[in-house]
Amino acid sequence: MHRLLRLDGSRGFAQASGLSREFALSATENLVEIKDLHFAYGQNQVLKGINLSIPRGKVVAILGASGCGKTTLLRQIGGQLRPQSGQVKVAGQVVHELGEDALYALRRQMGMMFQAGGLFSDLSVFENLAFPMREHTALPESMIRDLVLMKLHAVGLRGVHGFRTDDLSGGMSRRVALARAIALDPMLVMYDEPFAGLDPISLSVIANLIRRLNDALGITSIVVTYDMAESFKVVDYVYFISEGVVVASGTPAEMLASQHPFVKQFVNGEYDGPVSFHYPAKSLGQDLAL
Repeated sequence: MHRLLRLDGSRGFAQASGLSREFALSATENLVEIKDLHFAYGQNQVLKGINLSIPRGKVVAILGASGCGKTTLLRQIGGQLRPQSGQVKVAGQVVHELGEDALYALRRQMGMMFQAGGLFSDLSVFENLAFPMREHTALPESMIRDLVLMKLHAVGLRGVHGFRTDDLSGGMSRRVALARAIALDPMLVMYDEPFAGLDPISLSVIANLIRRLNDALGITSIVVTYDMAESFKVVDYVYFISEGVVVASGTPAEMLASQHPFVKQFVNGEYDGPVSFHYPAKSLGQDLAL
């Protein structure tokens, strides 16, 4: 039996291709649990004790100023980086303790939409979606063709399957990237700045697709962004990160009413506050030898 993709009637293939669904069937309420996570790039301490949980079936936003460690956090979840201390659990497994085979098996249950889309520029739209299916499954080409067209149909772009990626607009590229992120019917999809550089219509389309696909597929979504206005329309819960730690969390309504100084500055787009206008430096007088 193929799992149904309820949004458009297309059929998933995790069982048919032999991919394990054991991770998705864990009884724990939270799919992702991060405890006291520390990480640095050289002397630059980026994460200084992150604690957060991502419940199953929810869309959760991680917000913060540029450079606060949001993308680094996604890399920790995917096992690209190892923590200095603390741990990241996905489906009950401590990611940095997994061997190579187990880590790759876990990653096959994850989808990723990269900041700039991350599409292969020398492949067509169809080939971009077919690539992970051919790499990770033994499905026949006839089924791959049907699945690719159905995934593209889910994001409204079945008609561009023959296009080259450089023929797509920015908004269309993001939608194709989203379709590729769900190509293997993952249990978790991570979106790294999915709204950056989009016009208002494309931005709204992507935001609503994230919500609809999450609910239709029964997956869990993590949206890393600095776009508060659009993410608040579609997410269930929000974490704010600043100075390497979670400084506030709650529902969008709770965050809009929050009196936390960082949240207020972020929500209202204030010029100065906990996030200073000036990057730390010597005094101007010292630098100019006055």
